[in-house]
Amino acid sequence: MLWNVDLTLVDVAIVTRDAYAEAFRVVTGRPLVKLAPALGRPDSEIVFETLAVNGVVAEDAHLPRFLSALAMAFADRRKRLAAEGRMMPGARDALKAVARLDGVVQTVLTGTIKSNAVHKLKAFGLDKYVDFDLGGYGEEVYPKATLLQVAQGRAKQRTGTPFTAANTVVIGDSTRDVQAAKIGGAAVIGVASGRSMASELREAGADLVLPDLTNASEVVAAVAGLTAPLDRKAG
Repeated sequence: MLWNVDLTLVDVAIVTRDAYAEAFRVVTGRPLVKLAPALGRPDSEIVFETLAVNGVVAEDAHLPRFLSALAMAFADRRKRLAAEGRMMPGARDALKAVARLDGVVQTVLTGTIKSNAVHKLKAFGLDKYVDFDLGGYGEEVYPKATLLQVAQGRAKQRTGTPFTAANTVVIGDSTRDVQAAKIGGAAVIGVASGRSMASELREAGADLVLPDLTNASEVVAAVAGLTAPLDRKAG
């Protein structure tokens, strides 16, 4: 079970933008004028576009330096997350409810770099439901569909069980999340709480679409309905 983070579980856009501005200043020595929109993309992609739209020619050293500076800037602002951000409605109860399904392990599939994903969920007490070691993250410089396969590989290495569309579910709020799941090999539940409308999520190929996460029983039923009981016990 893989959760998208931003606008699916939490919304911390204000702090994220401030951290990007600080990282940009550290790496380039200039103030950030324009931040490339997230649009469900990994941090690595956002970094390159942000450099470009601010007139900086990207070099090989820029990405690792920027991601390192971003991690530090975000960590410095982690105490602001709960005060200036929000947990998406129903997120905690949904995570708790899915955790009670037999054989389910929950992790994240996110464009956010790993350290920042941990801070985002920890700020709202959601980290205890997630095995971060099995996730896919924005510093890995892969398309999100490939990150899904990387996460499936990590889970197989841990459990010995192959993970396919029959026993892997992604929950996300954007059409990019849906597309990544379909290409990477997973069932997908779209949540119309963030970047994309319900109709867009359906058109992108979501197996199920929920308005939000406020009905935990509905979330559990959706996950259970998309995975065979045998697969869930094995996974």
